Amino acid sequence: MNNLSSRHLKGRLLLAAGVIAVSISLLSLVALLLDSLLDGLPYLNWGFLTSYPSRFPDQAGILPALFGTIWVVGLTALFSFPLGIFAALYLEEYAPKNWLTDLIHLNIANLAGVPSIVYGLLGLGLFVEALAIGRVILAGALTMTLLILPVIIITARESIRSVPKEYREGAFALGATRWQVASQIVLPEAFPGILTGTILALSRAIGEAAPMIAIAALAYVRFTPTSPFDRFTVIPIQIYNWINMPRVEFRELAAAGIIVLLVVLLVMNSVAIFIRNKYQKRGVS
Repeated sequence: MNNLSSRHLKGRLLLAAGVIAVSISLLSLVALLLDSLLDGLPYLNWGFLTSYPSRFPDQAGILPALFGTIWVVGLTALFSFPLGIFAALYLEEYAPKNWLTDLIHLNIANLAGVPSIVYGLLGLGLFVEALAIGRVILAGALTMTLLILPVIIITARESIRSVPKEYREGAFALGATRWQVASQIVLPEAFPGILTGTILALSRAIGEAAPMIAIAALAYVRFTPTSPFDRFTVIPIQIYNWINMPRVEFRELAAAGIIVLLVVLLVMNSVAIFIRNKYQKRGVS
């Protein structure tokens, strides 16, 4: 009886600890959001979204950084999504189970935890200097692809692995080839989970400042980028620049930039979640 009471007490204590931890996290997030909203909303207007950076706070805007962020994230998704899916598909469905594939799996897991600035320096040395692409959008997108690719591969592998093996065996029994099983059975079932991992990876990419500082070199851009080979800046870099300005008004502009970054992130995630839910319903039906 005492053991039962002790277990109930431990359960209630763990539940209370979990509720306290979640409450602290949510309250901290709400406090940060409220602080950004109170400081940034007075500057958040159409002129802010359509103007270029300026030394004068009332004339400064975020247009080049906004377009640069959209370009970089769009190209990053274009490069990383198919590469991550096909790499995970090969490792789970085609690669032999030996020490070499185990080593590859271990290295992918390790790469997912490498600090982002390391990828920035790698992108600077490889894409900007060795391949002579320059400090342009394409170099930034390729660098961010290297940053998030391990996460996409890991989550895609877990999603592919979660597909019941009976599905594969049934398809093989009906005479399907390995590619038919992988493309028509495994991938459609794993696609919602793969999209979830991609959403998380791109959410990390859109807010990373360290790799973009290494690639874009805090570029002061007075034009809107129109191609992958244009110089660029992104919203995190613009926020960083404003925060370093001595006047208080620039810090309020940085808060407005944070709001814009959150809106872009929410819109991007909403589209991805809509597509994921659509595939989940299709799989259920």
